[in-house]
Amino acid sequence: MQRVEEGLAIEWADIERAEARLRGVAHRTPVLTSRQFNEAVGGEVFFKAENFQRAGAFKFRGAYNKLASLSDEQRKAGVIAYSSGNHAQAIALAASLFGIPAVIVMPADAPAIKVAATRGYGGEVVFYDRYREDRVAIGERLSQERGLTLVPPYDDEQVMAGAGTTALELLREVPDLDDLLVCTSGGGLLAGCAVAARQLCPALRVYGVEPEAGNDTFRSFQEGQRVEIPVPQTIADGLAVNTPGKKTFPIVRALAAGILLVSDEELIETMRFMLERMKILVEPSGAAGAAAIRHGKISGRGRRVGVILSGGNVDLTRLATWLQSDRLPE
Repeated sequence: MQRVEEGLAIEWADIERAEARLRGVAHRTPVLTSRQFNEAVGGEVFFKAENFQRAGAFKFRGAYNKLASLSDEQRKAGVIAYSSGNHAQAIALAASLFGIPAVIVMPADAPAIKVAATRGYGGEVVFYDRYREDRVAIGERLSQERGLTLVPPYDDEQVMAGAGTTALELLREVPDLDDLLVCTSGGGLLAGCAVAARQLCPALRVYGVEPEAGNDTFRSFQEGQRVEIPVPQTIADGLAVNTPGKKTFPIVRALAAGILLVSDEELIETMRFMLERMKILVEPSGAAGAAAIRHGKISGRGRRVGVILSGGNVDLTRLATWLQSDRLPE
């Protein structure tokens, strides 16, 4: 079995179990295409639109799968998570579906729309300074003090397996892809998608995509070990972590073809195109994969490329400011 032979945290069977738990609960999100986008890159691009997922991001898959795997006693006591926004909303929503309490540790500069949504789903928000305080330490302390089960945003087997159902659905709908581009934060989505891809399409090349300012996984992949960087400052708040996960990185290192980098300016241009031409709202983190293929980080000419649009939870005031910035050359 994969887990025994390679020492990886999850295997295909974990993703199949997650699929069963999520059936009828998570949305089966659409796969979109754009003629103009295809013409620009010279190939065919298939967008898995997780911006239409419950709570607005793929994170609901892992959050619900994790909570569904807890014992009745654990669920009754409640859960706690730390997140810049999408995992926060996903945990709060999943907890509300189970009728259990949820505490979310969020950075003080998290987008207002994500904070409001987290509270709207019934989550209790505890703020911290992401540049001076350690969210993991805060989460662990509150977990112990209140008897809550800690649900990490990516470094957890059930969270990774749930995230992997994103690629499972895409590859069953569009099985003959050459490449798959996955936005990368701590690596949970990338790890889960890579495991699914190896089972369903072994020849498929899976790439992670990070913002240039948050290149921790890129550097880790190059050096063959986890690298820690200062907390990055990027508009892609969902990708602003400083090191890949302990459980996710071995999977990424073993199964990913590489890590690509995009600039904030390229993210803005891609978001603008998708909003103006495709009529869909994607947050900066969610646009990373699309920006990578659109701006030539990998060639799309003559290829069929899958892209995970991981979420659409973007603060509209910030979005307006970004869209007023100078356009990149066509």
